[in-house]
Amino acid sequence: MEMSETNREAGQNEGFLADLLCVLNRPLVGEGVLSRVPGLRHRIAYLVGAGVLLVAGALRTPVPDQTIDLAPQVAELAPTLSLPMAMNDRVEGWLQRYLTDQRPVFERYLAREGLYSEMIRDQLRRREMPEDLIFVAAIESGFSPGATSKVLASGMWQFMGPTAEQFGLRIDSYVDERRDPVRATEAALDYLQALHDQFGSWYLAAAAYNAGPTRVARILRTHAPDEWGEEALFWEILEHLPRETREYVPKMLAAILLSGAAEDYGFDIERSDPVRFDRVWVPGSTSLRRVAESVQVPIAEIRELNPHLIRGLTPPDGLFPVRVPPGRSYRLVAAMNGRWSTFAVDDD
Repeated sequence: MEMSETNREAGQNEGFLADLLCVLNRPLVGEGVLSRVPGLRHRIAYLVGAGVLLVAGALRTPVPDQTIDLAPQVAELAPTLSLPMAMNDRVEGWLQRYLTDQRPVFERYLAREGLYSEMIRDQLRRREMPEDLIFVAAIESGFSPGATSKVLASGMWQFMGPTAEQFGLRIDSYVDERRDPVRATEAALDYLQALHDQFGSWYLAAAAYNAGPTRVARILRTHAPDEWGEEALFWEILEHLPRETREYVPKMLAAILLSGAAEDYGFDIERSDPVRFDRVWVPGSTSLRRVAESVQVPIAEIRELNPHLIRGLTPPDGLFPVRVPPGRSYRLVAAMNGRWSTFAVDDD
């Protein structure tokens, strides 16, 4: 007869405690006080073992007792979405994961989306691109301008250096516009539109954004040379894509679906307020610390508004715009009309 999962786990725990008792018995045998108190070694062994098992249980990835029925919400939401929606085992698998072991990740998506959602969606609407592409930034970085990957992709849209420069972003020892949410969004949407023009499919455009257009084009030539422009084509070549890319579109589609039904599944998230700012042009080599002092806000707030100024000061080659909290620009202008001194990087 097959042992149930509960009984199997209980047996494993009992075996673990017995083994631990044997280990503890060896160094405790002797003339010490533990050897003279009957049963004390056993009690210590079981207390230590129970503590270890408790910690291990807390760290174990939660597994849902049963899957959650998503069909009603999916059927209701799909017609309202700007991207074509596919529902299959991979997408449903990520829906279930966002509701269970990946729930904290998805909660961060929802909370941080408010920071840049208005800006990104405005740009998508102006370009007549699907607004749901905002979730590319969620999958890439969790809407974090400071994100850096192990392969040195950077920023909210996770640009590699050559691609960023190809789409007009400045990268030098003073400025890295991959970290600028506004400029990086402009470049990322240019890139996604170019990929859509190349492949004729938003699913394939997203896959190429992740894996690179050369690789996706090569896979298409090899495995689907006579097909073009269909969203279903992504699923046909799925198994030939890199492992990360196979999950990329399913993760994005699951996030899109679940974000539209978050309240129905118990997500009660306080979304971050939109990032807003005024811009002021300042002299070269202006320290962000001096800007913060002039507008009377913490330096951390100015750094958060200017994450692309990677050395904490503006480039030395002429005027450069800095971002300050709304309504504070007049303070900076007043400071500039007075005696305005600049700071070297070491002073910051």
